[in-house]
Amino acid sequence: MTAADTDIDRVIRATIHATWRVVQPRLIATLSRMLRDVPLAEELTQDALVAALESWPIIGVPENPGAWLMTTARRRALDHLRRGKIRSEKHDMLAHDMLQEQATVPDFDAALDDDIGDELLRLVFTACHPILSREARAALALRMICGLTTSEIARAYLVPEATISQRIVRAKRTLSGSGLAYETPSGEALSERLASVLEVVYLIFNEGYLAARGEEWLRPQLCDEALRMGRVLAGLAPDEPEVHGLVALMDLNAARARARTDASGDPILLMDQDRALWDRSQIRRGLRALERARELDGAGRFYVIQAAIAACHATAETPADTDWRRIAQLYAELALLVRSPIIELNRAVAVGMAEGPQAGLDLLDEIRSAPELSAYHHLPAVRGDFLQKLGRLAEARQAFEAAAHLATNGRERALMERRAAALHDQDS
Repeated sequence: MTAADTDIDRVIRATIHATWRVVQPRLIATLSRMLRDVPLAEELTQDALVAALESWPIIGVPENPGAWLMTTARRRALDHLRRGKIRSEKHDMLAHDMLQEQATVPDFDAALDDDIGDELLRLVFTACHPILSREARAALALRMICGLTTSEIARAYLVPEATISQRIVRAKRTLSGSGLAYETPSGEALSERLASVLEVVYLIFNEGYLAARGEEWLRPQLCDEALRMGRVLAGLAPDEPEVHGLVALMDLNAARARARTDASGDPILLMDQDRALWDRSQIRRGLRALERARELDGAGRFYVIQAAIAACHATAETPADTDWRRIAQLYAELALLVRSPIIELNRAVAVGMAEGPQAGLDLLDEIRSAPELSAYHHLPAVRGDFLQKLGRLAEARQAFEAAAHLATNGRERALMERRAAALHDQDS
């Protein structure tokens, strides 16, 4: 193979994976509706990915890659039914349904977009059935909807990769043997799943807001999907304060999206952002949702407190106007609800901004030995920032280098490397 052939193959594979990241949840949602079997739907969408990896380097990238994957996934599903891997009665019913769908919806682009917000929400509700453990629900949904690897999910939860892998395998096995309906529940059934569904939507948004891997810092389509599902949930459960709190949190954070990267896609940190680029209408929507959550007596709830923190940032006209003491107080309240070293890390940032870098560094020293943070790159990144402000440049450079080593997102790694290099130049 020539160098040119290698480059072409690399471009095609990159196109496949980029397309896959966008359409994977849609494929799983569509096949789950057809097959009434979520784990089987995921397996067959993986088959479609393998087919693309095998054939596109030979035939070239199709004109509409997403539609190609949808068509292939549907055909795999129909082939599976015809091979008799499920009961013949179900085969006849589902095969008929699929043929009817193909006859009435020949446009596979339309099939990808049709009612997709509701379909994704059905998928999340199915993955969050109470027969699964709370931890398994979120892990399974993140695997299917975000396309995260087990190692990336493990990093999100600060637990060993083997633990996440076991949770996902057990969850798939349980769902496959349960015969559960693929649906959005109502009434009491909705209420008992709601907390887990909110957690999944929250984590989907977080992955879009700050991607765990790859070379892009943001995954806007995931933020959009999470916001859409959050608004649907607000309609399904209008009297639940945490639903409105989560919608507020997502709107207030998403409002900063345009200011978070430069023209080349590199990150711009909060204090350096051009606040004129913040979406003021989205901030107003977020503040209204936060007020609604408070009206429902949700002021001390998990997502409502986080939305209040986001509101402190969103309403500060300049970085100097940020009420860091209030933010530190809110993180202290959050820490009383949930014991988490990440919350303590964020509280240390707020205290450092309110009371000075040494105060923040002292709090960091109290949590830096937490095993959950041993591979968490934000810990040395924050430490480097405090050390730089204290004038301890050599130590700050080492901290940024450690953060770059641990970062799994290419843009964040490059940012930490630039900060370390700048300190090396200052110190020389």
